[in-house]
Amino acid sequence: MPIEASCPACGGPITFKIGSSVVVVCEFCNSVVARGDRKLEDLGKVADLAETGSPLDIGLRGSYRGVSFELTGRAQLGHEAGGVWDEWYAAFADGTWGWLAEAQGRFYITFQQSMPEQSLLPPFEMLELGQPVAAIAGSVPLMVAEKGEANALGAKGEIPYRLTPGETYYYADLSGPGGAFATLDYAEMPPQVFIGREVTLADLSLAAIGPGPEREVRRVSALHLSCPQCGGALDLRAPDKTERVTCPNCGSLLDVSHGKLEFLKALGQPKVAPVIPIGSVGQFGNDKLTVIGFMQRSVEFEGVRYFWEEYLLYEPQVGFRWLVRSDDHWNFVQSVPPGEVTASGRNVYYGGKRFKLYQDAIARVEHVMGEFYWKVTTEELVKTADYVCPPLMLSMEVPLSVFPGEDTGASEEPKKRQRKKAKAAGFESGEINWSLGAYINRKDVEKAFGIQGLPKPSKVAPNQLFPHKAVYKYWLLLFVATLVFGLFILSTGSHQKIFENTYQFEALKAADGSQTVFSEPFQVAGGKNLRIAARGTVDNSWLYVEGDLIDEATGLVQSFSMPVEYYHGVEDGESWSEGDQSPDIFISALPEGKYTLRLEAVWEHWQQPVSMTLRIEQGVPRVLHLIFALFAISIIPLFVVYRHYRFEVRRWADSDYSPFSSGE
Repeated sequence: MPIEASCPACGGPITFKIGSSVVVVCEFCNSVVARGDRKLEDLGKVADLAETGSPLDIGLRGSYRGVSFELTGRAQLGHEAGGVWDEWYAAFADGTWGWLAEAQGRFYITFQQSMPEQSLLPPFEMLELGQPVAAIAGSVPLMVAEKGEANALGAKGEIPYRLTPGETYYYADLSGPGGAFATLDYAEMPPQVFIGREVTLADLSLAAIGPGPEREVRRVSALHLSCPQCGGALDLRAPDKTERVTCPNCGSLLDVSHGKLEFLKALGQPKVAPVIPIGSVGQFGNDKLTVIGFMQRSVEFEGVRYFWEEYLLYEPQVGFRWLVRSDDHWNFVQSVPPGEVTASGRNVYYGGKRFKLYQDAIARVEHVMGEFYWKVTTEELVKTADYVCPPLMLSMEVPLSVFPGEDTGASEEPKKRQRKKAKAAGFESGEINWSLGAYINRKDVEKAFGIQGLPKPSKVAPNQLFPHKAVYKYWLLLFVATLVFGLFILSTGSHQKIFENTYQFEALKAADGSQTVFSEPFQVAGGKNLRIAARGTVDNSWLYVEGDLIDEATGLVQSFSMPVEYYHGVEDGESWSEGDQSPDIFISALPEGKYTLRLEAVWEHWQQPVSMTLRIEQGVPRVLHLIFALFAISIIPLFVVYRHYRFEVRRWADSDYSPFSSGE
């Protein structure tokens, strides 16, 4: 049952509604009150919560996997690289607690696990980004996606652990396939383990619980502020998320802390202007996304620097997306969980697709404009690797350490020293970021933003689809249809017999002699080919026939010749044979009419008689015709194959891992 008491700091009433909660935040003075065996303890005051536009709130009810819960508390934690995330605490009807983390529009629900093998978990300083972690309590394989330091900033409601205002601790987030997620909390040793997965609000059944209309996401309106350097006006379009912003008037890079601006450094006049102005709204599917930031980055190869542009898009209910322009090609990009990506040599696999390594390099921030959700600065370096599976591209980024001499402002010096000390002790933090880019046509970008005149690309993009690939599908369908039709004709052709006769050639008087015979007239139909087939009784000998088809009405003569030969024997214990006792030839269609057949024959054993049967058929389908037909419909596809090959060569021209290079 609920326990009511008085706040030890201000005397205001406080209530522990959940029997297993550890602390409650006083609504009157923001003191964190912990209950002990005998008395309440004031752990200190927390700051007011920053508005983040979250769709959640304390008191909201839902259910997960058939068990109902209520959100009883909220803590706001600060990331060392800037930004905050929320942790919501769900009291379940079965007496368990769930941790519901909310960051960048994503939700992760986890539950604390008692681990008898916790001693096997590596210490924080031994963890490395991308390192696999042995399966925890039967969970799927996990890998280290992020190492970091959290700072307790604000809190509200009832919380199931002892939260101390301002306390910092190390943590590691783990990611796995199928949305699997876990956190190792190094506030204690051995670390506490929280296991769960990424979820959607629909998974939590929040919309279906409670009376009234479906809960709407709160929106944080833009803030109108003045630049502390030049006094010029600037707007924050995402004040609840923004950590860095540039002044559009003087170009200063400003740090943002809960709507307050602090000058960091002067960036000078912009070196490049965005082709899509900041503040532009684009329609992507059902979402309207606003351009709130612009960044130019570069990589260097063999002393030459190559540049590209990234546009940060934002919508409160969708979160952040990126629009990337490189060589005037465009990609629509969103983040993916690191645990969903598996590597194998130069390939990675995601969503059942294989992505080939295209390029890896060190990328540098050259210029920034607008708002960003992390503490970005010029000359910031990250290690990158791009993998392609057109029209998709998977990109990995791993931040590099802060380098000596980085000008981040005087207020950053203590933090720099702290980070260097942490690095020396093995507590260096970082995060693996994977993002999935989908190639988007220049015309579609223009349509999305209602603009015209974007520059046309002059080269092939790494993940650009070959534009004529559809030809293969239609060619395959036509090829199969032609093959099936041709085989049907070959098997069911008319094969109309118009003449057949057996001739007995008597022995000749001289070796250079021959014998000539004539047939009775027979009818030949027009428009149909003729197949003349012979069958001779030759054995280890030959018979040669020259023939004429004579049109009785016009005298037209169609000549042909046919060798009939067959030899066989045994040589070195192996039998052999050559020749054909039943040859045939084809003649193109003749004019319709009555024809007489004239045959003149000579044979090897002229001293002996020989016989031969001759048969003439019309309308006989030929395999050769089918081959010609298949080749004819393949001429254009073969040309497309060549174009495709040249396209792929151009695609991989800028890659260090081209399959067309001599090293592959």
